[in-house]
Amino acid sequence: MTQVVQEVAPRAVWTRDFGLFFTARSVSTLGTAMVPVAMSLGVLQAGYGISGVGYTLASSTLPMALLVLFGGVFADRFTPRRMMVGADSVRLVTQSVTAVLFLGGTPQLWQLMVISAVNGTAAAMFQPGLASLIPRIASDVQRAVATQRTSESLMLLVGPSIAGVLVAFADVGVVFLVDAAGFGVSALCLALLRLRDVPRVGTEATVWVNLREGWQEFRSRTWMWGVILVWSAMGIAVFGPVLPLGATLVSAAYGATSYGLVTSAFGAGTIAGGLVAMRVKPSRPLAAGAAAMFLFALEPLSITLGLPLPVMAACHLAAGAGSAFWGVMWMTSVQTQVPPDALNRVHAYEVAGSIMAIPIGQALAGPAAALLGPREVLAVSTVVAVSSCVCLIAVPSIRGLRRASATP
Repeated sequence: MTQVVQEVAPRAVWTRDFGLFFTARSVSTLGTAMVPVAMSLGVLQAGYGISGVGYTLASSTLPMALLVLFGGVFADRFTPRRMMVGADSVRLVTQSVTAVLFLGGTPQLWQLMVISAVNGTAAAMFQPGLASLIPRIASDVQRAVATQRTSESLMLLVGPSIAGVLVAFADVGVVFLVDAAGFGVSALCLALLRLRDVPRVGTEATVWVNLREGWQEFRSRTWMWGVILVWSAMGIAVFGPVLPLGATLVSAAYGATSYGLVTSAFGAGTIAGGLVAMRVKPSRPLAAGAAAMFLFALEPLSITLGLPLPVMAACHLAAGAGSAFWGVMWMTSVQTQVPPDALNRVHAYEVAGSIMAIPIGQALAGPAAALLGPREVLAVSTVVAVSSCVCLIAVPSIRGLRRASATP
């Protein structure tokens, strides 16, 4: 199978329903891109320190990791759209409450952790449905995934910098008001989708039977669980520590607004990676994605070395490009290699495995930084990031996975 670049008719992607989906993801991602910056800076301003940032972020990630498997089953039973609209409605309420807490004074750390936990639970109900929606609203799955990711990347570009400006000149609570509005628009757009029918899980079987069927589909694909094992190590040693330690070190050295701008450089890189992924269709997508993912190590490396702000931004730009290209290759592989009637549950397993370790890394970031130093922890993150990419390429089933047909 040779590498090809295909010209696809616009209608293969830009249907009415994909337009609604595109809008839903864009507006909600804008708010979501602003929240980590706002939450990190808000917790630091409230005096809860690096550990407080890590605990708050982990409070959201942990319930998602624990409950996302059930989200996959419920999506198959009750349809993904119902679960996603419900999850967006819940987060509309919780982010409004968070805005009130920050606008009204200094919230307690336990309040932020509880709200984060509710948001993580809602995300667990929302996330599995994403995998099965795109094949039902667009013919060219890779191009649709790349288009969606590029839009989300654009929001990542503008979101953090807007958050930094709002925190610096207005209030953290304003960021959460924007996020709440985004979830409201997303819920409305998703409710208006007209979706093609797919086989649904029989409700006569128990939830545990449905979970077991999903697990059998997941474990039968060595390339899938092999990637998830590598991603678990990355979650603890790389993805978990980068945000709280990066927020602390960069904002201390250059200020809150500069931290938002550096994070936006990562978003700009993801746009570039998504645009490349729209056009380039490698015959071995995971091998190509793993090669691009080497660039991600530049993010923790640049913070570790305390590089000048422009150089650090350039490193984040390259890291974002590699991360986005890998993300499109991975999601396209999952959505085209798994049967539609099992896709929600299989996606739930791969999401759970991908993020299960992140809250561990987030919670350990503060204590590890206190013991070793934040720069030293991020140096370890850099080494693990490079080693993980080597592992991805070294595994034959990952390296050798062939691209499936663009149309499921």
